[in-house]
Amino acid sequence: MEHTTLAPGAPFNFARHVIELNQARADKAAFVDDAGTLSYGQLAQQIQSMAGALTQLGLRREERVLLLMHDCNDWPVSFLGAMYAGIVPVAVNTLLTADDYSYMLQHSRAQAVLVSAALLPVLQTALAKPHEVKHIIVSKPGTLSDADVPQHDLAALLAKAPQSAAAPTASDDPGFWLYSSGSTGRPKGTLHTHANPAWTADLFGKGVLAIREDDVCFSAAKLFFAYGLGNALTFPLSVGATTLLMAERPTPEAVFKRWTGGIANTRPTIFFGAPTGFAGMLAHPALPSKTDVSLRMASSAGEALPAELGERFTQHFGIEIIDGIGSTEMLHVYLSNLPGKVRYGTTGWPVPGYEIELRGDDGRPVPDGETGDLFIKGPSSALMYWGNRVKSAETFQGAWTKSGDKYVRNPDGTYTYAGRSDDMLKVSGIYVSPFEVESTLVQHPAVLEAAVIGINDDDGLVKTKAYVVLKAGASATAEDLKAFTKERLAAYKYPRQIEFIQELPKTATGKIQRFKLRDLEAGR
Repeated sequence: MEHTTLAPGAPFNFARHVIELNQARADKAAFVDDAGTLSYGQLAQQIQSMAGALTQLGLRREERVLLLMHDCNDWPVSFLGAMYAGIVPVAVNTLLTADDYSYMLQHSRAQAVLVSAALLPVLQTALAKPHEVKHIIVSKPGTLSDADVPQHDLAALLAKAPQSAAAPTASDDPGFWLYSSGSTGRPKGTLHTHANPAWTADLFGKGVLAIREDDVCFSAAKLFFAYGLGNALTFPLSVGATTLLMAERPTPEAVFKRWTGGIANTRPTIFFGAPTGFAGMLAHPALPSKTDVSLRMASSAGEALPAELGERFTQHFGIEIIDGIGSTEMLHVYLSNLPGKVRYGTTGWPVPGYEIELRGDDGRPVPDGETGDLFIKGPSSALMYWGNRVKSAETFQGAWTKSGDKYVRNPDGTYTYAGRSDDMLKVSGIYVSPFEVESTLVQHPAVLEAAVIGINDDDGLVKTKAYVVLKAGASATAEDLKAFTKERLAAYKYPRQIEFIQELPKTATGKIQRFKLRDLEAGR
């Protein structure tokens, strides 16, 4: 696919690009949240006003602003308004602690914060530590008590701000930051360019999912995640579709309410979720019927989708889940199943425009059927991790990006997930994929979720242990599950120990945090 406007160094401002694409859709709904509808015409006007407001407050090109906001219509206005002015929004997880935000404020040297009123208390605590914040802009009425920083109401600021012209940014200029949700240590500030979201829209949103102007997109993953940003902003805006935004947690009840038209009588046609969410919904007693929804397609990412989940979803709703893998570093999905060509149990084929290599410990490509480290080459790769040269060099290796995932390439060209590089277990000298064991355990009718880690036995040798969450009202013994696994996997792969727990530790995206289970074992 040719992208003449996205040549290296070419003039390109992503926010201006979005406005220009949708000039003929001024009256069409761009975003719908719980409070109302934002048309494409209103979106364009508010983007330009936000750019003018930030500039009028003294912010300059390439300075950072922290975007700490629940999903609502003010989110895309804030994000794109900053980019329009050449200012760099730093979109952050709304579920973190004050200590996390304090670190991000210091690390990014943010000059302003765009924040939801409900998040003002945690922001105030974060601001007790050194920072460079000069302005706080609040979505919906709210007051930051005892603030030594000027506070502005977002709506009032937009109403009086002059409309700004777009900053003359280039395709490779810093456009925005996302913080990676690393399994350990401080998150890494990942720098993306103005061109990167346009690449993901063309290569995956249009090229694979074939999102259309008449689609209504709804993402359980929030906008501050790379996955959610593409699902609910980049992709729909690139084709003139409509997006449903939800501020609350994506519980099954909240998702079902929107699937069935409970918000503004607008039913989504494409749903973007994660395996953990799909499992919870399929197990929920209020699961809607096929006739209650208008879905034509579902997408999954964040972690590999067990085949059994995909098959059950398709059997119930009659539509496919397009499972893929992406990352904060690559911005969105680069390896994916295809509509009409789904191989459940695999992550599909390379997205056209991306190259994939599986490499062994010696750095050389491995043959089909052998596990290797996944490397990606593609145009949407981040520039670097801010202020972290060592980690940048480890991840961004020339034209290639190391994902940290392990995969196996199958004879039909599909790829099967084999776990994270730091989660792989070597049992009796043979690699065991935690995901493979977990996928087998969840096939048991009593099991809702499972997570597998390695523990040392009395001889210091690694053995597998499974933490299992049972479905409500279901029962099973450890011996039941061991026997079930032995029947389906090689003998050395079955979990030697099984512990039943109420809930697995997860990130806000639904990824299982196995490192917390390892920490739990270490503390015993």
